[in-house]
Amino acid sequence: MPARSFIKAGFLFRSNPRNGQYNKVMGASFGLFRLQQVDRQIDQAQARTAEIQQTLENSEELLAAKNQLELAQAGKSQAERALREIEVQAKGQQIKIEQSESSLYGGKVRNPKELQDLQNEVAALKRHQSTLEERQLEAMLKAETQQTALQAAEVNLSHVQSRLGDQHSQLIEEQNTLARNLERLQVERRSIVVDIAKQSLEMYESLRQQRRGVAVVEILDNACSACGTTLTAALQQAARSASQLARCPSCNRILYAR
Repeated sequence: MPARSFIKAGFLFRSNPRNGQYNKVMGASFGLFRLQQVDRQIDQAQARTAEIQQTLENSEELLAAKNQLELAQAGKSQAERALREIEVQAKGQQIKIEQSESSLYGGKVRNPKELQDLQNEVAALKRHQSTLEERQLEAMLKAETQQTALQAAEVNLSHVQSRLGDQHSQLIEEQNTLARNLERLQVERRSIVVDIAKQSLEMYESLRQQRRGVAVVEILDNACSACGTTLTAALQQAARSASQLARCPSCNRILYAR
């Protein structure tokens, strides 16, 4: 018994030769519509996964805390270096004073003029020594301040890492869930693609790139749901065809009719 077919409510019905029953044949755009639904879920899952990864790797709060610590470490190193330099200068100045006083009070110099010059030299050395000691004290205070700042930065970083640790754990859990969903969606996608003609699939992929991921649009209220163009009855009927694809005359997307 040959297969018979008829159209009702916009769908093609074809008889089954084995039992004589009529089965509804889905339109050619139905598989592409299903594929797009899956692809949009994949796009959303991939975008969220990338967003989570970005958050995990580049937390602004964490980066700010690390930057604060690096600045504090650099400040402490600089302050300690300045303190060591002034300590070396002060020690060298003290040696000069001791040498000059040794010459002054050692009894080897007896010329009054030379003695006076030595006294003046010792006095000048001691005045400069006082200046160095003041600078040394300032350097010590600055080093202590930088040490305090470093300790505060370390504590802050520890608190940020601890707090973000809980948040990151939740994000990692979500990321793992997304990975499982993506795996399931990819399997579903492969099962859909198997039943779609190569030419139709290529058209779909091209339109997705051109139309921001929306290649197939549903007909709603006799119009294209993407651009709003009113569609003729003939075009709506063509959108239900099981053998060909109908496209919106305005935005060129593939039309799908339930």
